[in-house]
Amino acid sequence: MSDGFAMELCGNQASWQIVPDGVTSIDLDLVGERIIESGYEVGVQSRMVWTFTGPADLTLYPSGKLLVKTSDKELAEKIATEHITVWTHE
Repeated sequence: MSDGFAMELCGNQASWQIVPDGVTSIDLDLVGERIIESGYEVGVQSRMVWTFTGPADLTLYPSGKLLVKTSDKELAEKIATEHITVWTHE
């Protein structure tokens, strides 16, 4: 898409997959803590996936991909921008 990420609407049209440009892996603990600091509540915490609840439900993967469960494209874009500029930013 733009701004350092690709954003794809998932098949059920109620969620978006955010794929950061140039990111092949992340530190789940570090990125997870940053998402919590942004006001989300953590659910599942494993080495394969972290989940969060907040303005949208999120699923974070070790690859850096983020699944944003919302049908609101503007909200998904806002979360994607935060994911790229704050949460996964070194």
